[in-house]
Amino acid sequence: NGVGRLWVDASGNVSIGSNGKVATGYMLSVVGKVMAEEVRVELNGTWPDYVFAKDYKLLPLQTLKKYVLENNHLPDVPAAEEMKDGIEIGKMNKMLMQKVEELTLYVIQLNEEIQELKNQHK
Repeated sequence: NGVGRLWVDASGNVSIGSNGKVATGYMLSVVGKVMAEEVRVELNGTWPDYVFAKDYKLLPLQTLKKYVLENNHLPDVPAAEEMKDGIEIGKMNKMLMQKVEELTLYVIQLNEEIQELKNQHK
């Protein structure tokens, strides 16, 4: 219908569903939803298995509780207002995995305390 829907500029940057502009610093801009069977994000840096290292400093639950009450979000996770412009998928998945691994350690700790209390009352 004479209306452009896909643009490729001289540098190879691609714009879909917009007026041909590509967001600064990106090679692909899409205005609208994207569906894919799979998206692979290659991460730079380490995966949070370091949480299971013996020297990892897990916050005491009381300290964590105080932080959450004061800040309304988890430590090392950006607040909602900081993510208004979006967040990198790989970075977010790394943060989430760190929190899942920390939660696992808290559950293990609490289970050990419960078992100890049960043993004291036998």
